[in-house]
Amino acid sequence: MIAARRKKFLADAFAKYMHYRMRKTFNRLQVVNPITPKPGHSVLLLCNHFGWWDGLWANYLAYWHLKRKSYIMMQEDHLLARMWLNHCGAFSINRSSREMIRSLQHAADILNDAENLVIVFPQGELISNHTTEIKVEKGIERLIKNIKGPCHIIYSCALIEYFESLKPSVYFHLLDLGVAGELSFNEIDEKISAFHRQALKDQVNVAH
Repeated sequence: MIAARRKKFLADAFAKYMHYRMRKTFNRLQVVNPITPKPGHSVLLLCNHFGWWDGLWANYLAYWHLKRKSYIMMQEDHLLARMWLNHCGAFSINRSSREMIRSLQHAADILNDAENLVIVFPQGELISNHTTEIKVEKGIERLIKNIKGPCHIIYSCALIEYFESLKPSVYFHLLDLGVAGELSFNEIDEKISAFHRQALKDQVNVAH
């Protein structure tokens, strides 16, 4: 397991550079229903996972909207190919290895600090954002149980539209899942899937 070695200067510079890149690439990035994290709480940010930009969008939410120090759980082979991300808060997970338990504990330890935010893709693989069910992997249950400090759990459903622009627009639908320990794993799983289905319906009426 590769632990995060986040350096504030590099992480901040990366977030600002990617914000610049996103403004060039996308027509707009819009948080449909903003959420303010609970004071004195870290944030576990669970995100749908359907494309290359997902981790960068989540980092954008962490830095510019949720105002927390961003860490991200990445597949080990992906991180090994881009080790510079380790200094921006990335740490590894290998789901086919016993090391997975260490990765989940590392994420929980990071979340014991109220200034931190950990990005996790609960599906564990790339799945179309048109899916009507988000299946949360059981490892999330272990992660949440191991968090000792107060932690606010938020789900982000990112959806893309083009409308009249040549550039895509990204819409973030956020779900407040309360504080770690308030909901059972099954309740979290069910609420995320129900919210994702509702977000797909609500997307029809987003302003453009």
